[in-house]
Amino acid sequence: MIERLVNGLVPKKHHLQLRDDTGHLHFEHCITQEGFDAPYTIAYHRNPPHRQVGMVTTHGWLSREAAPPRELRKRHFLSQNIATSPKSPLDARVPLLFNADVTLGIVKPTAEDTAYFSNGDGDDLFYIHQGGGTLRSLLGDLEFNEGDYVYVPRGLLHRFIPRPGVPQWWLWIECRGGAHIPKQWRNEVGQLRMDAPYCHRDFRPVTFMDPRDEGIRETVVKRLDVFHGFTTKEAPLDVVGWDGSVYPWAFPILNFQPRVGLTHLPPTWHGTWAARGALVCSFVPRPTDFHPEAIPCPYPHSSVDVDEFIFYCKGNFTSRKGVSPGSMSYHPAGIPHGPHPGSYEASIGTKETNELAVMLDCFLPLNPTVHALALEDPNYQQSFLP
Repeated sequence: MIERLVNGLVPKKHHLQLRDDTGHLHFEHCITQEGFDAPYTIAYHRNPPHRQVGMVTTHGWLSREAAPPRELRKRHFLSQNIATSPKSPLDARVPLLFNADVTLGIVKPTAEDTAYFSNGDGDDLFYIHQGGGTLRSLLGDLEFNEGDYVYVPRGLLHRFIPRPGVPQWWLWIECRGGAHIPKQWRNEVGQLRMDAPYCHRDFRPVTFMDPRDEGIRETVVKRLDVFHGFTTKEAPLDVVGWDGSVYPWAFPILNFQPRVGLTHLPPTWHGTWAARGALVCSFVPRPTDFHPEAIPCPYPHSSVDVDEFIFYCKGNFTSRKGVSPGSMSYHPAGIPHGPHPGSYEASIGTKETNELAVMLDCFLPLNPTVHALALEDPNYQQSFLP
């Protein structure tokens, strides 16, 4: 997030003493990115946050084991067929495609996390296809709802509390080089530009909460895809105040302001979040191209440098047939992709589209995992034939 926020008790300057009314000295905790050169947050704990004892943990999700090499094909995966898990979000994530920059997966939890978690491998970005709940972290609580993007920065201790009795279905994107707002939407001081497709008011930051003891002492850290367990004597959520620019936030996808052109605009105009080697785009309901001879449907495309992934949320996607909410298409670089038969012609004369989808363009090839194989539609490659 861009703004610096300040919550609770903080000293007048960095690295100065902060004491309570009894004279107890609080412990400063610097959460920095890219060494010390990028955004950071400084939190103040009642107890030393680094005082941990190692333990064996049983928590963690499935490994991102690559499927055996296969032919180059356009592919369609049905996340609808992933069963709801009697697990918490920490344990229920199913990785489906990955490369060195991102991991893409689905989460369908039914229980809340019973340990605090810190992802040491990357920022986590979720799209809440169905459900909602609370993200509880060192820095406070964040309520999230269906249609929200939820951002969790790397290294931040947190746990998810899904809303009881509500079906949960989340798209999960682990961004190993971090996730941020694309440069073209920021001015030279980092403020969102006046012509950006969203504004600062669209974001919901975490709400600071006073220190609390939930009775949880186990913390889990993932580093280099291995889950490591720790236990603490004191309650980890003991922060009395913090300030900085690294914190969780939520952004409703329908707050994204789409661009419309005289003729069809490239997907970069729908760019919402940037990551190392990837761009996350939001396709939201909007008017279509308005040249009298426009073809609103996306044209056939050879993207020679990127693999394309699309998660279909709802509505009638202009260029696709045979997809439904939860469908995931994967179009690798090297072969052209484009609209299904009849879609190109049928789009002529349309005035609007009600599609809602999340897309990733990835510069490194995506590898399907062994968990994706059982979800694949075997007829997708042939579905582009007349």
